[in-house]
Amino acid sequence: MKQIRSVEKIIHGQKTSDGAGVKLTRLVTQELQQRLDPFLMLDAFGSDEACDYIGGFPDHPHRGFETITYMLTGKMRHHDSVGNSGLLEDGGVQWMTAGKGVIHSEMPEQDQGRMSGFQLWLNLPSKQKMCSPWYRDFQSKAIPEVSLVNGIKVRVIAGISNGTKGAVQREVTNPLYLDIHFPKGNSTIFEEEIPRVHNAFFYVYKGEIKIGEAGNSKIVREQELAILSNDYDSVSISGREDTKIILISGKPLRESIVQYGPFVMNTKEQIVQAVEDFKSGRLA
Repeated sequence: MKQIRSVEKIIHGQKTSDGAGVKLTRLVTQELQQRLDPFLMLDAFGSDEACDYIGGFPDHPHRGFETITYMLTGKMRHHDSVGNSGLLEDGGVQWMTAGKGVIHSEMPEQDQGRMSGFQLWLNLPSKQKMCSPWYRDFQSKAIPEVSLVNGIKVRVIAGISNGTKGAVQREVTNPLYLDIHFPKGNSTIFEEEIPRVHNAFFYVYKGEIKIGEAGNSKIVREQELAILSNDYDSVSISGREDTKIILISGKPLRESIVQYGPFVMNTKEQIVQAVEDFKSGRLA
């Protein structure tokens, strides 16, 4: 019998705001960075009220990690200090490697309607923290999708699932980032192989799922994040009635993590240098 990962912990997230007052829920916080290494942060945002997002994220710096923004609905414009610009729309992904430093803004290009999605922070290994910045927009049609025989649809943002290579690959952290849509009707099961050394979690953004084997199963409900145990190499998730989740995993770096706001390095001295570089205009 195949042995599968169980739910180690349920996270409900912290209501907060960022940028110029954008309301969001912080699901992965600094307290979870070692447990979910190489992931540093996950925010979920979603509102039909323009006042909750209209301020956007004016110019701000980053160094030492990558940001992945997945827009479910809405329009957001990116500009940065190395000359990149792009419009993120429904179903699109923005992947930015801050590396040695970048200053960017993400501002809404709508003043009504719903804006919803996620921003994930992925750490960089120490040898790559001072690499050159990189940026790319992937519109919805550029995100590979897999339709399984049981009706489940999988959008493969990063990594490989069911033989389909995602939009982005990373050799060191080997991230897997899937958006999984369960069909309406009877319960269907999604299975994925994840190396046990990789840390993994999922977030239910619509509906609810059941995970685990008979007699040891657990229900994870809408707006709950589940951290998965590292004891086995497989995950099995059962969902129904148009349930939607994101599943994320990656290989831990097992390096020291020192964060000061938008800077994530390995030592306090490197953080001090990042702040000095930003203040003196040498960040980007």
